[in-house]
Amino acid sequence: MAKKANKTAAGTSVQHVKQQNQQAAQGQYGTEFASETDAQEVRKQNQKSQSNKK
Repeated sequence: MAKKANKTAAGTSVQHVKQQNQQAAQGQYGTEFASETDAQEVRKQNQKSQSNKK
């Protein structure tokens, strides 16, 4: 099997991993988390939680 440039043995993009590690170190995660979160729904749940505490 020929080794491709900028790929690990498992076929992972070295550049992609470096970029993700850098973002994680800075506390900035990619949009894969943000896209799964509905901000409006979270606000609603937080509000409901607050009203239950009173």
